[in-house]
Amino acid sequence: MLAICCSSLFIVGLDTTILNVGLPSLKHDLHAPDSGLQWTIDAYGLVIASLLLFSGSMGDRFGRKRVFRTGLILFSAGSLLCSLAPGLGWLIAFRMIQAVGGSMLNPVAMAIITNTFTERRERARAIGVWGAVIGLSMALGPVLGGVLVDGIGWRSIFWINVPIGLAAMVLTGLFVPESKAPRARRFDPAGQLLVAATLGTLTYGIIEAPSAGWASTQTIVMFVIAAVALVGLVIVETRREEALLDMRFFRSVPFSGATGIAVCAFAALGGFLFLNTLYLQNVRGYSALHAGLLTLPMAAFAAIMPPISGRLVGSRGPRPSLIVAGIALPASGLLLTFLGPHTSLVLLISAYVLFGIGFGMVNAPITNTAVSGMPVTQAGVAAAVASTSRQIGSALGVAILGSVAAHSAAGQVGRAAIDPTSAPAWWIMVGCGAAIGVLGVLTTGAWARGTAERTAALFSAQPARTEPSAALAVADRRAS
Repeated sequence: MLAICCSSLFIVGLDTTILNVGLPSLKHDLHAPDSGLQWTIDAYGLVIASLLLFSGSMGDRFGRKRVFRTGLILFSAGSLLCSLAPGLGWLIAFRMIQAVGGSMLNPVAMAIITNTFTERRERARAIGVWGAVIGLSMALGPVLGGVLVDGIGWRSIFWINVPIGLAAMVLTGLFVPESKAPRARRFDPAGQLLVAATLGTLTYGIIEAPSAGWASTQTIVMFVIAAVALVGLVIVETRREEALLDMRFFRSVPFSGATGIAVCAFAALGGFLFLNTLYLQNVRGYSALHAGLLTLPMAAFAAIMPPISGRLVGSRGPRPSLIVAGIALPASGLLLTFLGPHTSLVLLISAYVLFGIGFGMVNAPITNTAVSGMPVTQAGVAAAVASTSRQIGSALGVAILGSVAAHSAAGQVGRAAIDPTSAPAWWIMVGCGAAIGVLGVLTTGAWARGTAERTAALFSAQPARTEPSAALAVADRRAS
């Protein structure tokens, strides 16, 4: 079960970052503007973030195994279409098809893990493996992408998903039992629409601001729509009995903290990978392969640290891991503020190592903190919100750091070439890392645990009914 879950996560996570190293080649072949490069990354992340919770409810209603396999089919088909895209618009559209499939994989996979491994330390270690796969897939993306781009071309980076997706489909048919919720949640179209409107307009405003102008009518209108949609989402979901996003979760300080930490950590990752590949290839003049190989230190530590972090979370709680991440990530960002055309490789590799350590330490405590204190019937939903926060953070990181770097480079409206040596952009990464450390301390103490217990009591007091993750747990035990 863990292997199947991790294989689906691997291809979804890999596709979040593997495209970065191919961006310069893609820009040349498709004549794409710099904002178009941002959209090839963010179209994928935004669709996944918007549909994760909705896809989970589809699994409850139509069968988790069926939805999981449908997701694998869509993801594999979307990958194949991306490799054939004749233009930038087509590529972005096919990336969105990929993302629809990807959104169907993580909710079911995470629910299986959190309900199969119910003992505290065992679950922390399993989540550590999950975190290792997240870190490994995202960190190996640039390395593997560099090999493929230099050897075959940027289109080949999408081919790797097809055989993995097919193998996962076969294994799913053999080992994953079908299950449905006895009483599936009703669909929440208003909540779904407001989530998509909030994320889409906010990201569009940020990405297009360097070209349109940060004070332009277009940018202001996009930000206003995003704010109104967010307020509407809170109002609608607070009043709805079976909400897409239950606002009571955020009464738990550990849960709210985990959400904020996920956004900050993955904003740092998304922005780092996007700017770093442009720096290594456009500024330093390295090939895609050379650029990918230079990130190997980050990839290595991003893969090594999660199991260590998982064991640490199991024995000492999430605070130590979050403190380490809150020190390593800002230190990495601080070094990168000194980037220039002739920055020493020692400084670069030191920054990469620090980033790998910090990012590798943060994944296990995010999910563990999100689901800890919640009753088992809500663990899958809480984990899905944490996964959604990761995708939101990654999309915002690419949008914000890329647009700040473009604004810094432009100097005037209409010119929006991205400058990856922009110090203001890297200072944002420093701020994201520091926020992780602060939130890690504030949301893991006795007071925070008390809020989690009171929040759990709200759900325990409800009339008993079988929730998605509870039904999945029963299916898992029968399969065992």
